[in-house]
Amino acid sequence: MPAILIIDDERAIRNVLKDILGNEGYQVDEAADGEEGFKKLKAGSFDAVLCDIKMPKLDGIEFLQKAKEAAPDVPVIMISGHGNIETAVDAVKKGAYDYISKPPDLNRLLITIRNALDRTMLVQETKVLKKKVPGVQEIIGESAPVNKIRETIEKVAPTDARVLITGENGSGKELVARWLHEKSSRSASPIVEVNCAAIPGELIESELFGHEKGSFTSAIKQRIGKFEQASGGTLFLDEIGDMSLGAQAKVLRALQEGKITRVGGDKEINVDVRVIAATNKDLLQEVEARNFRLDLYHRLGVILIHVPSLNERREDIPLLVDHFLTDIAMEYRQAKKHIAGKALEALQQHNWTGNIRELRNVVERLVILSGKEITAEDVKSYI
Repeated sequence: MPAILIIDDERAIRNVLKDILGNEGYQVDEAADGEEGFKKLKAGSFDAVLCDIKMPKLDGIEFLQKAKEAAPDVPVIMISGHGNIETAVDAVKKGAYDYISKPPDLNRLLITIRNALDRTMLVQETKVLKKKVPGVQEIIGESAPVNKIRETIEKVAPTDARVLITGENGSGKELVARWLHEKSSRSASPIVEVNCAAIPGELIESELFGHEKGSFTSAIKQRIGKFEQASGGTLFLDEIGDMSLGAQAKVLRALQEGKITRVGGDKEINVDVRVIAATNKDLLQEVEARNFRLDLYHRLGVILIHVPSLNERREDIPLLVDHFLTDIAMEYRQAKKHIAGKALEALQQHNWTGNIRELRNVVERLVILSGKEITAEDVKSYI
C-alpha cells in the first residue's frame, strides 16, 4: 500500500485530503508544518509527499529543498492557495514533481499522485536493475591501507604490468583486480576471470588454453580457452596458489612468449593479455613446500598489492555498514534502516574471519531480523 505524507498547517485541508486518499486505498500520515513534516520524512518510508507552500517554522519551498537532499527519489507535489505562475515555476525548478492550486481539483490531484507513484516505482526498478547488471563497485573506506591501494591502482592500472594481489578470503581482492582493469587502457575489452581453486587439476589446462576436438574423451568439439577469450583485455587468475604445477609451467610459458597451444593441438596462438593474479596463500611458503614455481611467482609479482583484512581496517566498518544498508534498502525496496552508535561499536569489536563478505551478510541479516533501528542487542543476538 503506497504511503503518502500530507504537510499543511490547515487542519481542515489535512482532514479532507486524508479522507480522500484513505478512501483511494493509500496509507496517509500528516504533519502541521514543514519542520514536523521533514522529521517524519526522514524517519519514515513515504512514496509521495503533498506539501503546502505557506507554513510556519519551515515553509514549503524550504521543505522541498531539504527533502530533495534527504530523499531525492520521493516526489513532492506542492499545493497552495496563494500561488501564481512564478511560484509554480520556482517550485518545479527546485525539484517539485508538480504544483496544484487550492482548492485542488480532485481528479487532477488523484491523477498527479498516481503518476508520481508510477515514477517512483520506475526509479526504484531502474536502480534495482542497475544493481543486477555487472559493474565495478566502489572501494569503500578511508583507512590508510585502503587509500594506499587506491593510489597504487591509479599508478599501476594504466600500465601493462602484471599484478599479484594477496589477502584473506572475502577481503576484496577481486574488486581490486576489477578496478585495475577498469582504469587501464584495456577497459573496453573484457576481463576474464578464472577461479583456479574451483577447477579440477585435470581440467585447468583445457580451461586456460582451450582444446582441440578429440583431444580427450569428452572433447566433442573445439574449445577456446580463457587466454584467447581475454586477448586484448585482462585475465584474472583468482586463487592461483591452488593451480597445479603442470598448469603453472604452461602459464609461465604463455607469460614469457605471449603464445599458447591448445590441449591436443600443435599450433601456436599469439595472445595479448594482461595477467592479474590473486591468492590467499603465502606463495613464498608454497615455493618452499614445492607447491609453486619460484620463476612463475617472479613473473606474476611485478607489482604486489596486499589487501588488508577487515580486522586490520576496523575504522572503515561504519562506512561499509552505511554502504550496505543503502544497498540492501534499495534491493529490498524499503526505507534505509538506522543503526545505533552502540551497534556500530559492537560490529567494530567483532572478529571478522570472513572479512567484507561476512560483514555484508551480517548487515543483511540485521536488516531482516531487527526492528525499526538496529541496536547493540540485535548485533549480539544475530551476529
